[in-house]
Amino acid sequence: MNRKIAVVGLGYVGLPVAVTFGRKHKVIGFDINESRIEELKKEYDRTNEVTNEKLKETDIEYTSNANDLKKADFIIIAVPTPIDKHNKPDLFPLIKASETVGKVVTPNTIVVYESTVYPGATEEDCVPVLEKNSGLVCGKDFFVGYSPERINPGDKVHTFETITKVVSGQTQEVLDVVAEVYSSVVEAGVHKASSIKVAEAAKVIENTQRDVNIALMNELAIIFEKLNIDTNEVLKASGTKWNFLNFKPGLVGGHCIGVDPYYLTHKAQEVGHHPEVILAGRRINDNMAKYIASNVIKELLKQGLEVQGATVNVLGLTFKENCPDLRNTKVIHIIEELKEYGLKVTVNDVEADKKEAKRLFGFDLVDTKELKMADAVLFAVPHKKYIDNKKSYMNLIKSNGVVFDIKGIINCNELIESQKLWRL
Repeated sequence: MNRKIAVVGLGYVGLPVAVTFGRKHKVIGFDINESRIEELKKEYDRTNEVTNEKLKETDIEYTSNANDLKKADFIIIAVPTPIDKHNKPDLFPLIKASETVGKVVTPNTIVVYESTVYPGATEEDCVPVLEKNSGLVCGKDFFVGYSPERINPGDKVHTFETITKVVSGQTQEVLDVVAEVYSSVVEAGVHKASSIKVAEAAKVIENTQRDVNIALMNELAIIFEKLNIDTNEVLKASGTKWNFLNFKPGLVGGHCIGVDPYYLTHKAQEVGHHPEVILAGRRINDNMAKYIASNVIKELLKQGLEVQGATVNVLGLTFKENCPDLRNTKVIHIIEELKEYGLKVTVNDVEADKKEAKRLFGFDLVDTKELKMADAVLFAVPHKKYIDNKKSYMNLIKSNGVVFDIKGIINCNELIESQKLWRL
């Protein structure tokens, strides 16, 4: 493998990619965020995806100067692909990254996209931008491929090296080169997709499948609540069958499961199909924050507590456990709903960055030692530190208070005195 590799975008996806390649090859790591580049040069990763030790083991030239990309002939683009306020795909970061790469791309370079997109985006949306800014012809002067990211933030088991990598290229020759490059570092091996569109579609349905299944669990949880049945106990019983799928109810946020289905539904509607099941699942999952907040009010009332001015400690703000990522977290919607009801909400998160939370949401996260006695506690995100210290947090709830458990980490026998437990 004699390709010179560059990675554009050093976030939750791009940095682990760059680091993995950087342990065996010399890599150029590019990001437009200069403060991010300076932190990485000091071997510090604010996302906690890569340890200081692993950063030290790599041969990466960190830069915010796009001209440095000219030294590479295999450029991987790993930038976010979010949705806008109308749940429509926002390709702005991807297009801007394509413009940047287009201005410096050299003949015979292969540009590989890792960002999650709808089928056709690489060739229909990105290639024209590359051509316009380079003055070169794609498929003749330079080439493209697509290899969807499968990074799972906070997961130290399923890593870039250990997950099978789907690869694709616009020609067989390009596909072989892309496969060779990724095979040099991905221990689990590669799967050669028959086309770029197939690889794009494979990625977008991975998270769509999870989204729909979680939506089913959420709907079942709502039904069982009305039937006065414990959803956790139902799932334990059903899980004894060999082919029962292990999905659980909960909030669906983040930059993957809560976003990717909208890319597929956007493309489906473009070609004249209204995707009923996928959109129904999205509606259910997007409404869970409001459902949880309304149940907080109901349970407080059942306990004879005044709602106006009632206090609640919310534990966890990130979109998932053991991860500092606050992007598209649904916990914030619960907090906003509770405040509208007149509750006094205190928020703690043992993983999130306080400055980032303040910038995004306008309030201060409270340290664990500063939490006070409250009428209720909401275990919103099952960070390991919460699970390991459940009792200490529950000791901060009044004897007739309510414990709200979103992810099923509390058992009835763990309640203190006459506390009430509500589980999703």
